[in-house]
Amino acid sequence: MSPRPAILMLALALCLAAAPNPRADFVSVQDAAPGVLVEMRYAGYHNFTGRPVAGYDAPKCLLTRQAARALSAVEADAKKRSLTLKVYDCYRPQKAVNDFIAWAKRLDDRAMKAEFYPRVAKKDLFKDGYIAARSSHSRGSTVDLTLVPLPVPKEAPYRRGEKLFACTAPEGRRFDDDSIDMGTGFDCFDLLAHPDNPAVGRRALADRRLLRSLMEKHGFKGIPEEWWHFTLKREPFPRRCFNFDVR
Repeated sequence: MSPRPAILMLALALCLAAAPNPRADFVSVQDAAPGVLVEMRYAGYHNFTGRPVAGYDAPKCLLTRQAARALSAVEADAKKRSLTLKVYDCYRPQKAVNDFIAWAKRLDDRAMKAEFYPRVAKKDLFKDGYIAARSSHSRGSTVDLTLVPLPVPKEAPYRRGEKLFACTAPEGRRFDDDSIDMGTGFDCFDLLAHPDNPAVGRRALADRRLLRSLMEKHGFKGIPEEWWHFTLKREPFPRRCFNFDVR
């Protein structure tokens, strides 16, 4: 057996051993913070795989109770600035992570490359750290999100098979998201998505820093590679991952 399958089997075993009662430990953000917009990309077709991902049986944002409470506080703070939050991904089953890994190995499947990794070769996604065998999302206290102005602008829904636009393109020339300008689209596998990359321009850099400041104020921390990714610092399951379906 090659090392990578062995790692995946170990990760899945740990997830299964740690599986909680989802009703007790996790809540729907739609219930905890109704003002937060939910656009669960992996439950549909507008993501880097181009299809629904394993484990996402519903477009629902699930988080630990602690993370959901903190996110609700962020949303209340953002509202004072005539903004709200939109989440793209929340709890992610380990089976979804495994699905990402299997997709990354199929080098001929590049259906969504033009949007999500226009300047990166698919064979380099593992090496460059864009795909990994474990994800903090599987611990239930990590969220991918952006800021949206209030009142919420109308957004044209993504239609499967429509023309793709590079996530690195300037605002107005990439997918028509209702977010404020963050300099790239969500899940953009590119150096331009690094939160402090000045190449996105002053406005987008300021918007990213605003999002980060709001999240940090209420106990979240970001990462150097993705402007949209935040984990609750005092997460309740820091050494576990879970594998129940999102439904």
